[in-house]
Amino acid sequence: MSKWCVLIAMLAAQALLLSPAMAQKTNYPARPVRVIVPFAPGGGTDVLARVLMQKVAETINASIVIDNRGGSGGIIGCEIAAKSSPDGYTLAFDTASFTTRAALYNLPFHPINDITAITQAFTSGYILVLPPGNGVPARTVKELIVHAAANPGKLNYGSSGVGSFLHLGTELFLNTTNVKMNHVPYKGAGPALNDLMGGQIQFVLGSLTVAGPLTKANRLRGIAVTTAKRWPEFPELPAVSETIPGYEAAVWYGLWGPKHLPQEIVSLWHKEVTRILGQPELKPRWMAEGVDTVGSAPGEFLRVIRTDIAKWTRVADQANLRSKSQGAN
Repeated sequence: MSKWCVLIAMLAAQALLLSPAMAQKTNYPARPVRVIVPFAPGGGTDVLARVLMQKVAETINASIVIDNRGGSGGIIGCEIAAKSSPDGYTLAFDTASFTTRAALYNLPFHPINDITAITQAFTSGYILVLPPGNGVPARTVKELIVHAAANPGKLNYGSSGVGSFLHLGTELFLNTTNVKMNHVPYKGAGPALNDLMGGQIQFVLGSLTVAGPLTKANRLRGIAVTTAKRWPEFPELPAVSETIPGYEAAVWYGLWGPKHLPQEIVSLWHKEVTRILGQPELKPRWMAEGVDTVGSAPGEFLRVIRTDIAKWTRVADQANLRSKSQGAN
């Protein structure tokens, strides 16, 4: 009997020790969850995060606060998220520029080992856009390559800054086609597109959301999309890969947290986000924002991040960008 009493006492003590942890899991989230968007309010990433998180908040009956932490091309906000407590109350909603930063800069955190991937929510791409006039006499990717090759160093392309996805996406195009253009960095994609419409520069990778309507309004000349296949909203535009096999500059938007994020919390967020992404009534809203839904498993999302970092690191090395960027934050 004494042995049974000891055993029962041990089990009771163990239950008391486990109960706070179980309660924490059961009650999560017990307070507002902060989702960091490492860009200023109003941009594409911010809009997607707000729409998606509003839906998640309704289903988990919790408050979700979008915390815009722009600066240093997104590095500041990502550092805060990566170094936060792994309790599920600070997450990050970021875009594929996360991988171009990792390719160029010595980040204050490890882009693989210091994060927990949750899900890739969306995918998107860009449109190769030229000025509306006849300054660049090209209507196809092949004609653009021929024109650029005949005028080495005479064409200027714009981007949203050194190391941005637009920058490396264009460098991938130039490296693959072996043509030369001059890079003109801007403080955002908007000013670059304005100068493109004004003829000050000759080439930009424009987002589907912004450059798409400008193309349809004939204010810009779109010639191709950077996604692996033609984009449903612009079926008349071929994919660059139809001319340059293997070229792709696809953009992901995804949710991640700090390392050691409990599996129960990862599973909760993955389940809720993918459930919302699967709602057919929201499909038109996502397409209007220039994205398509993904909802990948955490391991698959991490594989995408790892693959993209390796890809953009090769591009940066070929363009001799890493030596110019190391140490910059």
